[in-house]
Amino acid sequence: MNSEPARYGTVSMALHWGVAALIAAQFTVGLIMPEIHRGTKVEFWIGLHLSLGALIILLVLCRIAWRAFHPAPALTTLPTWQRMASHATHHSLYALLLVAPVLGWANASSRGWDASLFGILPLPRLVGEGSKIGNEMGDIHVVAVYTMLALIALHVAAALYHYFVVRDQVLQRMLPLSRGSS
Repeated sequence: MNSEPARYGTVSMALHWGVAALIAAQFTVGLIMPEIHRGTKVEFWIGLHLSLGALIILLVLCRIAWRAFHPAPALTTLPTWQRMASHATHHSLYALLLVAPVLGWANASSRGWDASLFGILPLPRLVGEGSKIGNEMGDIHVVAVYTMLALIALHVAAALYHYFVVRDQVLQRMLPLSRGSS
């Protein structure tokens, strides 16, 4: 297909790639930080993980608000099933990008940890210290993260499929430096 669909705007692209960078950083920090057990104390990597989670929530909320007033460019050239799959994947990603950090935050609260946005903005505790449900949310957090990573892999695979196999402009709509950008 040679017809070029409408592109995302600069703010949408910045929010998309900003969230992507934060998720990459967050996953890396999650792998580096010590394993969490009863009695684990907050140290640098755990504090950074909590701060990145708070920043992800903030950026995703900004992205959702922006998207409410600046809808995604239409993809009328895609088959209906691909548009439906795309919408389902995007909505699921938005949900998990909010739910996973909130679950981790609740787990931190149940451990008595003080969470903040890089030490600047303290965050309230979501559950009481020692809360059983808060502890269980830590396990659900891990499942939510791996589910989110699977959806991200699907999202990336679909973009690469469109670029290399279908050879349409779906991927280029979100690339800031691609040809024909406005």
